[in-house]
Amino acid sequence: MKLVVQIPCLNEERTLPLVLASIPKTIPGVDEIEILVVDDGSSDRTVEVAREHGVHHIVRHTRNMGLARSFRDGVDHALLHGADIVVNTDGDNQYPQQRIGDLVQPILRGEADIVVADRQTASIEHFSPFKKTMQRIGSRVVNVAAGTDLPDAASGFRAYSKHALIRLNVVTRFSYCMETIIQAGYKRLAITSIPVTTNPKTRESRLFRNIGEHMVQSGVAITRAYLMYRPYVVFAGLGLLLAIGGLVPFVRYAILMTIGSDGSHLQSLLVGATLLMGALLSFAIGVLADLTRINRTLSEDTLDLLKLQRYGD
Repeated sequence: MKLVVQIPCLNEERTLPLVLASIPKTIPGVDEIEILVVDDGSSDRTVEVAREHGVHHIVRHTRNMGLARSFRDGVDHALLHGADIVVNTDGDNQYPQQRIGDLVQPILRGEADIVVADRQTASIEHFSPFKKTMQRIGSRVVNVAAGTDLPDAASGFRAYSKHALIRLNVVTRFSYCMETIIQAGYKRLAITSIPVTTNPKTRESRLFRNIGEHMVQSGVAITRAYLMYRPYVVFAGLGLLLAIGGLVPFVRYAILMTIGSDGSHLQSLLVGATLLMGALLSFAIGVLADLTRINRTLSEDTLDLLKLQRYGD
């Protein structure tokens, strides 16, 4: 059983030694532990520091490609080198690497395909009340979309089984965190979480400039993933709302005609007809989107077979 600990980095020469020093050397049930550093276009000595600390697996981007691409490239490298489990942590030493052994246990016991560390964000001192609230709401939205029950869906400290990584396909450029949970929920992969306590803050996030940008980017990622795998829910719901809204003006027109109201009230009929046309259009788009989803599912099944050939069973 080989475990690969993946560390995406962008200018982490100062904190990377702390991360590397705290990764366990042995874990019960794991035969080999290897470390992989994914350098996402760093301009400092991140790569040199990694090599000085004995890291042999290094994936380098000549320019910044983003967290999602770093995750994908790291996973590809890890699986090609025989990883059975991949743990993703951060180069800023936010996460307690000492808990990696606990993080992988549900996978080793065959109880889960993915384990997400719960940072217990309500207790993180450097998180503002607004950020804590947004984290809680964001997790609820993801859980509704994925059919899961994770207290901290945005946490990047995770363990994935090889089976899960072969089934997952990251297409977003912002962050893989939300997308992989929604995909995992749709594909019926077993997900669980364990509580952890984060380390003191070492720097500001480089993934987004402010909480507003984070909310927008996360919202787009969640919406996109949900549309990919459950488009019929979105378009059927929208069509139903438009249909109800379209019937209201017709009912109003019928009532006014019944009581003998003066005036033609054609504007009610025009508004109602427009809304009903929108409802029909929404239902039609929903059917087409669902057919696209079916084709995507068949394509992903084929991709799974290609991945099995590439990485082995």
